[in-house]
Amino acid sequence: MAFSKFLDPKNDISFKRIFGTEKNKDILIHFLNDILGFTGKSAIQDIEFLSTIQDPDIAAKKQSIVDVLCRDSTGAQYICEMQVAKTKGFEKRAQYYAAKAYSRQADKGDQYQDLKEIIFIAIADCVLFPNKSEYKSKHTIRDEDTNEHNLKDFYFIFIELPKFSKTKEDQLSNIVEKWIYFFKYADETGEEELEKIIGSDLIIKKAYEELNRFNWSEKEFIAYEQEIKRILDEQAVFAQKLDDATEKGRQEERIEVAKNLLKAGVSIDIIAQTTGLTVNEVKDLI
Repeated sequence: MAFSKFLDPKNDISFKRIFGTEKNKDILIHFLNDILGFTGKSAIQDIEFLSTIQDPDIAAKKQSIVDVLCRDSTGAQYICEMQVAKTKGFEKRAQYYAAKAYSRQADKGDQYQDLKEIIFIAIADCVLFPNKSEYKSKHTIRDEDTNEHNLKDFYFIFIELPKFSKTKEDQLSNIVEKWIYFFKYADETGEEELEKIIGSDLIIKKAYEELNRFNWSEKEFIAYEQEIKRILDEQAVFAQKLDDATEKGRQEERIEVAKNLLKAGVSIDIIAQTTGLTVNEVKDLI
């Protein structure tokens, strides 16, 4: 693919710019309707953005817990999350955030019958469910015996980008695939490919234009680059911890071998040569 003027929509800064701002709520509405398959009377017409800070313990720190949280005219709430790396228990975190949003609807009168549906949509740049082959999975609460859908207030959609196998714009056959392609390849997309992707879809075009690096101020672009640095720093720390753990494991193996050789009466010099330990390290095991 040609050099792209578009930034990466998976970046937290750009993701929230496109899907979490009042000026672009038409993009979010379009995205939600497309991913959820809402059409006609069931289509979302308008949304209201809600605070993404769900935990009062961290509210003072102004930290966002979910990327985008909004509510439509029926009261149903939508959580949109961009997950760039595999983290332990992400599926449990998704359920926790959904439950938080659900419980926050209850007032002091405990009017449980008024609680509205929570729909959680996660776009993951990693594999969340290794045993599933499809890039998009839908999860609801069902009766195990009859498959009846009586508990309807929680609905989860997980989109796993690595599982999306289409790599060319002329392979895209529907609007959902256009969105997935957008997330996976926008920062590699050139002008020629863009025209084929957009077609007559002006909202998709607007989403790409929001990623146009030439439409970003210097301050906005610095924030974008700082987010990249933060992710790289986290990855470097993780890699170092992994290296440290690996080296610790090797050292423990060397020590165990040395102890066994000592028991067998092997000389300290030979043990040091065999295990890579120093002579003093071997002596310390006696």
